[in-house]
Order: sequence, then structure tokens, then C-alpha cells
Amino acid sequence: MIKANKGKRFQQAVDAVEEFLKKAKAKELAKELAKEHNSSDEKGKKSEGKAKKQTGEKRRKSSDTSSHSPQKRSRDQSPRKRGRPPKDDKDSLSPQPSSLKKLAMKTVSRFSWPPPSSEDNLGSDSWLIHGHRTLGTEMILKKPSVTYQAITKRLKISEEDSGSTSIQAADSTAINGNIVPTDKKIGFLGLGLMGSGIVSNLLKMGHSVTVWNRTAEKKTTGGFHSELWDEDESTKCELFIQEGAHMGRTPAEVVSSCDITFACVADPKAAKDLVLGPSGVLQGIRPGKCYVDMSTVDPETVAELAQVIVSRGGRFLEAPVSGNQQLSNDGRLVILAAGDQGVYEDCMSCFLAMGKTSFFLGEVGNAARMMLILNMVQGSFMATIAEGMTLAQVTGQSQQTLLDILNQGQLANIFLDQKCQNILQGNFKPDFYLKYIQKDLSLAIALGDSVNHPTPMAAAANEVYKRAKALDQSDNDMSAVYRAYIH
Repeated sequence: MIKANKGKRFQQAVDAVEEFLKKAKAKELAKELAKEHNSSDEKGKKSEGKAKKQTGEKRRKSSDTSSHSPQKRSRDQSPRKRGRPPKDDKDSLSPQPSSLKKLAMKTVSRFSWPPPSSEDNLGSDSWLIHGHRTLGTEMILKKPSVTYQAITKRLKISEEDSGSTSIQAADSTAINGNIVPTDKKIGFLGLGLMGSGIVSNLLKMGHSVTVWNRTAEKKTTGGFHSELWDEDESTKCELFIQEGAHMGRTPAEVVSSCDITFACVADPKAAKDLVLGPSGVLQGIRPGKCYVDMSTVDPETVAELAQVIVSRGGRFLEAPVSGNQQLSNDGRLVILAAGDQGVYEDCMSCFLAMGKTSFFLGEVGNAARMMLILNMVQGSFMATIAEGMTLAQVTGQSQQTLLDILNQGQLANIFLDQKCQNILQGNFKPDFYLKYIQKDLSLAIALGDSVNHPTPMAAAANEVYKRAKALDQSDNDMSAVYRAYIH
């Protein structure tokens, strides 16, 4: 594995593994040398005993020579005389220094590690980071079989514990729980379904966090719009304060008092208002301040936010997350990052706390595009699940049996099972708001239109979600799209 591309904790882990292997091989080498030395001593003693015995036999034979027949005498004088010490035994009486040196050199040469890759490669345009770092192709190719088996065994144990079959997930699982939190002050704006779980995990892992949240409730009184605090949201902030967080009065105050500020809000409009609005993020940006937008928005919005942040001397990273409320609470989100690579590195302890895997995708906008594609696939799949469940019902088939069959086939997965269970139980408590998946489908369709690429499946699914919204299902889970088929 290339340690140069890894975090500090991972480097320490690799160093510990190498040290363990060196000590183990040193012990093994010592045992081999001791065994060889003991065997040499035993062979020497046996050879000496044989030599004395053969000398006595020769003396006895020489005294009886006159009584031996010619046939006996010729047999005794043959080159294959019994009792002659083997040539190998003579050579093994004392181990030669050269043989010991060869054994030692052989052992050391078997455990030569490939040199770390040049740090110059980190700036390559094709650099794609998986599992919080790139895994080098030299990982197994140049290792001895015993080392490969040991690594495979370790990964298998981690795989059984985490339920994951990916090296990235096993790596993150091994690191999570032993995270060294950054000494930078962290700000977080937005405590919705995803943000709440993220902040909770940041605090659990020892980060210093300042939070801010709002619910924009528009009311018209005499033609004026007023923005009111929601009591539940205020209480939510207080709960995090009890866990050790600080509370900021405005986004500008949070940004000015923190080194890195994360934001996770609902849609492009909310993301822009947060940055450009009164007492917004932009007013708190100073040279060197870092702003990380974790919202799922369109590439154009991300580019606009990046431009205004950088124009004030700030540093920008987009980092939308793939997952749901449960994965957020469990710290197992997938983070897609793009923009300032230095900010990505500075955020590493935060990403380790909140997610199981992170990817760096290059220039600003790439993460937004990838996130919309992922949610387009997920939203379309959910609509298909709902369509299949309703078709089973109207044709007299058991929905539970359909789920049982699906769970035994190639489509079996946690998402499918959870959403079908929601439908069977009629429980649509939000884990991922229906209104947000519909928003992402609309943005994905627009993304396709921008490059003249057809998205007919997403367009059809989007219409079903729009019908579900008309049936007042916006604030339910995305699986409530099922109700669009039964009304």
C-alpha cells in the first residue's frame, strides 16, 4: 500500500504491521539458525561416533585378513565400503558463514516493500480517491504469499464485522472509532435529517463544532413576508449544545469564528440564500476560511457559490452525501467531494467521522453531477418497486411473497427490503423526504437536457413523484410514492 497517499492514522497502522512482520521474521530466522546449528552439532557427533566405530572395525578386519576369502577381500576393497562417512556429513560439521549470510539475505529479500509513490502524482487530474485515500496497485503484486494471506485474513475479519465486501469500507471501519479529530474549529449550518446525524458523529469523535439552523416559514401579513424560528429547530440546537456544541447566531458569525464551515440544506435556492442572503456565509468569509457545501444541488449553483467564496479569499469544496437518515446517524454516509483538494485533506477527520467512504472527483461541479445521477437511479428504482408492489396487489398476488422472492434473487438489497417493508406496514416516516428525491430527479433531467442526453425513465418516475406530492406526500418518505399508484 502506498503510505504517501494515506492519512496519518493509516500510515501508523501500516508501520505497525511492518514492524510486526519484521519481528516475526526475526524470530523465525533465529529459530531456523538455531535449528540448523543444533542439527549440525548432532550430525557432527554422529559422524564422530561412526568414524570411531569404523576405525575399530577396520582394526578387527585387518587382524582377520588372513582368514578372509579372496571374494570377501575384493568386496571389502570395493569403493562402496560400508562405514565410510558421507561427504555431506563432513561438510555439515560446522556451518559456513557464507551459508548463514545467504539465508539471512534470502529472508530479507523476501520482505522488501515497494517504494512509496511520488507525491507528484497527487496532483494528477486522474487522481481518484477511494476509501478516503487511493489504494495502490502495488498492494499485493510484490508481496510474498504469506503476507498476502495475512492481509486477506485481516480484511476477512473486518468484512465479517462490518458486513462490507469492499476494501474501502473495511479500511474505514478499522479507522472509525480511533479518529484523531482535527484541531480546526468546525462550523455546521443546517440540522435536518442528514445534518443532525453528521453533527452528532462529529461531536462523538471529539471535534469542536459550532451549529446554526433555521426553518424558513413564510407567512404573509399585510403583504410582508416574515421569517420565523421553529420551536422544534431551536430545541434541536439546544440538544447539540448539551452534547458540547456551540451555537452561532447567524451563518456569518459561524463562518467568521470557525476554520471550516459545512452546510447541508434542502435545495439550490436554500444553498444560495445561505451564502448570499443577509448575515449570510459570504459576509463571514475571510482569506483562508473554508466552506464545504454538502447540499445536493445542480452544477451551476455549485459553480456560482464557489466563485463568490473564492473571490473573497475563501476556499471552497462541494461534498454532497449519498445515504439516508439512518446511515447519517450510523456514520456510514458516502461523501462525494470536488473542488479544493487541500480542503478535502483538511476535512479528512470529519469525513471519517461522518462516512464510511469518500471520493475526490476533481473540479467543482463533478460531485454535483455524480450525486444527481446516483439519486436519479435511486428515485427511478423506488418508483419501479412501488409499481411492482401495486401490480402484485391488483392481480391477486401476495406482496409479502413478492418481497420474499425478490430477497432471494439478484435484486436483493437493504434498500429494496426496507422500502417494501414501509409499504407492507403502511409506515412512511421519512428517512429520505419524497419532495427531495423528486427535486433531484428534476435536476437530473435538466442535467441530461444540458448535454442533449435523453432521460425517459427518470422523466416517467418524476411524474409519479409529482402525483404523490399532489396527494400531500411531500414530507413522507420516498417510499410513499406507492400511494400515487393506489389513488
